[in-house]
Parts: sequence; structure tokens; C-alpha cells
Amino acid sequence: MSLHNDSDGSDEGEWLDLESEEDESVSITSLFDAQTFPSVAAMLEYCKEHHAFDFAACLKRLSLDFHGTVKLVNYVRDSVKQGLSLPAEISLGDFDDERYLRPVLENDALIFSLDEILETIQSSGPDPQSQSTSADSLLAKNKALEEELEKVRGQFANYRLAVEQTLDQRWGDDADAAPADKKDDSAHYFESYAAHEIHETMLKDAVRTDAYRDFIYGNKHIFKDKVVLDIGCGTGILSMFCAKAGAKQVIAVDKSDIITKARENVFNNGLSNVIILLRGAIEDVQLPVDQVDIIVSEWMGYCLLYEAMLPSVLYARDKYLKPDGLLAPSSCSIWIAPVADQEYVSDHISYWRDVYGFDMKAMQEGIYTEARIEAVPESSVCGEPFPFKVLDLHTIKASDLQFTAKWSSRLTRKVDGVDGFLIWFDNFFTTSRGEPVPAPETTPTTWDKKAPGSVAFTTGPYGTVTHWKQGLLIAQPEEGTTGTLSPASLSGEIVFEAPEDNARALVLKMSWTDPEGHTRNESWELK
Repeated sequence: MSLHNDSDGSDEGEWLDLESEEDESVSITSLFDAQTFPSVAAMLEYCKEHHAFDFAACLKRLSLDFHGTVKLVNYVRDSVKQGLSLPAEISLGDFDDERYLRPVLENDALIFSLDEILETIQSSGPDPQSQSTSADSLLAKNKALEEELEKVRGQFANYRLAVEQTLDQRWGDDADAAPADKKDDSAHYFESYAAHEIHETMLKDAVRTDAYRDFIYGNKHIFKDKVVLDIGCGTGILSMFCAKAGAKQVIAVDKSDIITKARENVFNNGLSNVIILLRGAIEDVQLPVDQVDIIVSEWMGYCLLYEAMLPSVLYARDKYLKPDGLLAPSSCSIWIAPVADQEYVSDHISYWRDVYGFDMKAMQEGIYTEARIEAVPESSVCGEPFPFKVLDLHTIKASDLQFTAKWSSRLTRKVDGVDGFLIWFDNFFTTSRGEPVPAPETTPTTWDKKAPGSVAFTTGPYGTVTHWKQGLLIAQPEEGTTGTLSPASLSGEIVFEAPEDNARALVLKMSWTDPEGHTRNESWELK
């Protein structure tokens, strides 16, 4: 989840660059008839001379911002389309309807020139007629101009997306596309997040989405008037949570094509004045601020560290987060537990040894070397879970994400053998940097009760199944092992590392001593 961007960190630069390339096929249509013109100035002069409508003077008199100007254009075009006469003097109430934010004229080039028109009008000095404006209107205008100058770029980029598809068909270009000569070794990773299905799956994961929502909405005092950075924003859901919670500004960054939908989502929910969306990897984009108060991100992968998105979050933390700033989530713990499930083994391993009387054990290839993502029932766990790694996201370094950790467990029931191991993680959201990191053995259930305003969730077999499920490491059966294993202890070491040829994959290596005293060494890859 991230994005490419131009050097100034906004999409408007790309859009204006596209506009600046003269394209004779693009022309400005009159507000009152089908007459077309090679420039906005020529069209406006025509309307003034032949239809007695001074567009610029109207903008000044009404002190319109970007969205107000969009509404005015569409109001005039809609009135003309319906054969209605315009009032002698247009008032704000005439076009105070959200439907006028939708373009009346498809591919309306005037709409996409409004930022230039506004800048020209704002820099041309006051209109003499504006001297008759009331004191309240002047104060409101000053405040609106001050705010609008900062936000017009983001608003323009978001509005553009409402008609982006038709523009793409007309000009055959994607202003957001990364330069063709810039190779991205992780392209397949970001491309996978452009599909709607994966976002639907994540949004429908109530454990995941509710945790973020509950933390943000349950701590509005933390988010009020703050600047928030959302890394890997996807559909924009977390950004919109933050905006609704009172954030002053939310900067949403994503490299996947899904950001085009995120912009539409933000625009359609009336949050374009708060949320700025940037396309690009967080390492490449330039934020419009030097520091942020809070970083939110849903960066977790299978077995927590698969997909390797956490280093990007840590990069942003070190570059942009204020010294007392907050990360959400703020810490994670990774757990391991032995499993014994003969039914699973029979269905997925033994099955291939006799398929309608045929030996198909060739289909077992990878079963013992690839980590599987499964929702394993609690009944399959045959030993005490052990938390072998705690990540304090406020202090951990990227180099710490490849590690070796010790673990131990005691079998809790008699089993014919340990069939493998289960890996899962818990996430914790704290309300301040001063709050201590939960102890390794802390579970979300116990921690939630002790920390007001804090939120936590588990992806383990003891809670509601999430889209992360659990990582299942199936152990190769050891020859010569006989008899039932009584409750006893086993221990070992586990290694998390990335393979040299794919930084986003994950290799899990394990050495352990089983209850019969046998030392085992195996590895699994998650790719």
C-alpha cells in the first residue's frame, strides 16, 4: 500500500503539466451556447459581450472558493440547458445545492481551469463593486481566502477524479502514472492492492476495521486539530475515520492504483477540505508538512511481517513524526504454539497417497516447506502459546525486523505427535507515548480492561477469525517416532528473515527439541 508522486508531493503538478501541453482538440465551450474558444479568457469575454454575463465579476462579488465556483459554472450551464433565465443578480442561494458539484457538460475544460482563474482574480485586487459588501462578508472572505489558498490544490485534484475516466479516454494518458523508465521491483505487490476484492475483504474484516474505528472514535480528543499521516491508505477508510474524529489535516499516501478510488471516496463524503491524497511510496513523496502528530497505518501481513511494509512506516516515523507523536497501532506481539490435528493431516497430506487408488504424493510438493495460511481451530492447539517477540513500534528499528528468538511450550494434552506450529500476532493501540508497552504475555482481552481508551485485537485461534488467519508450519513426520506423547515440554529457536531475492517474502526457520529428545531443524517460506 503506497504511491509514486512528482517532486512537490501533489498531483496538481502532474495535472497542470498535462494541461500545459497544447492540445488543439481541447477547447472551452461557452456558458450560454455551443460556441467554442481556444482560451478561457476569450470565452469569458464572449459571454460578457454577447450575453451580458461577467463571470469574473460574479466570482468577486460572491467571494467564491473553488467548490463555489464549480457550483456556479454548473448552475449556469444547467439553467441554460433547461431554458431558464438567469437572475438579474445571481445570489449564493441560487446554486446552494450539492448537485451542482457534478459536471453538466462532459469533459468541461472550464472546470479544469478554475484554479488558474481563481489565482488571477485573487491577485488582481478588489473589485470596486465589492466595496458595498457588508463587513461580515469581508471578514468571511478573508478567512476563506486564507484557508482556500492552502487547500485548492487538493480540492482540484479530488474534483478532477469525478470525471477522470472520460478524460483518460479523450487524452489517452494517466497523469498519475509513474515514469516508464523508473523500475519498481515491488510492482507486483502494489498492483495486487489495486484490486477491489482485497479491499472488500479487509473492510469486511470487522475485527480489523472495528479496532481502528474504535480507537480513533474513542479518542477524539487525541485526534482533534491534529495532523495525521495515513500510510498505505487503500480506500481511504482510516483517513476518513480520522477526519470525522476532528483531525485538522489528514495526509493519505498510497502507491497502488486504488488511490484513484480513495480520492473519489473522500470527495463523495465531503472530506476533501481535510484529506490530502498523495500517490507514491512514502519514501518518494514529499509531504506538505514537516511533521505530523499521529501516524496510522494498517501495515500488518501474514505472520505479521510478511509483505515488509513496516519498514516504510518506520521510515515515516523517523522522518515526520513529532518526538511525542503517536503510532497506531503502537505495539505488536508474535506468538507460537504447537498443533496436533490428524484430521487436517489426513485431508491435506495423507490424502494424496491414495486418490481413487492412485499414488499422487507428487502433489504434496511444498507442503513441508511452504508456510500455509489457515484458520486453525482452537482445538488443534496442543501446547501452551508462547509470545516470542514484542515490537514497540515507537522505538524498533528496521534492522530489528529480521531476528532470532527463543520459545518454549508445554503440551497440554496427549497427542500422537506434534504436526506443526501455529504463528499469529496481537496488535495494541495505546493513547500516549508514555503508556508502557504491554508485557509479552499480555493478551488483548486482559489489556483492554486495564487501559481506558486503548484498543487491541488478536489474529490467533482464540479469537474471531480475521483475514490474516494464522501461519501454519507443517512439520515433516519423523521416522521412528512411536507412541503417544504425554504432556511435556518442548523448546527451540525461531528465525524471521527475508529471502535475498524477494524482500517482501518471509522465511521462517526453526530448531526445536521435541518431548522425546529429538532435535529438529526445518524452514518454511511465505511468498
